[in-house]
Amino acid sequence: MPARPVTIETLQLIAAVRDMLAEHLGADATVDERQLFGSHAFMVNGKLCLAVKDEDLLVRLPPSEHEAAAERPGVRELDPRGGMPGYFWVEPAGYATRAQWQWWITSALAYNPQAKASPRRAKARAAPATTAPQE
Repeated sequence: MPARPVTIETLQLIAAVRDMLAEHLGADATVDERQLFGSHAFMVNGKLCLAVKDEDLLVRLPPSEHEAAAERPGVRELDPRGGMPGYFWVEPAGYATRAQWQWWITSALAYNPQAKASPRRAKARAAPATTAPQE
């Protein structure tokens, strides 16, 4: 099945996140961009920090601030069952003002140095080559 086309709004949001990361981090940080769970993820120093999916912004905050962040307008938990504390989807209404936008980005970046990196998964090993029996 072919990939869904990316909308102008999504591209603009990705560019805005990219600009904010460059503004706040400068050249010292390592920022990798990759597709992750159907979103455009920004990995800062090897850890998921922010992501964009359609017009929603994924932010990673300290798990200890989960309850307070969940009360903010335009926010929904990544995992409604509570399995991923600190991860939130922020809808456009939640980052519509400059102050809201700045808060989400700076909060995610402030937590990034303390965030734990996910362990790398081992790639599936290739099946061992078989040899023909010797006669």
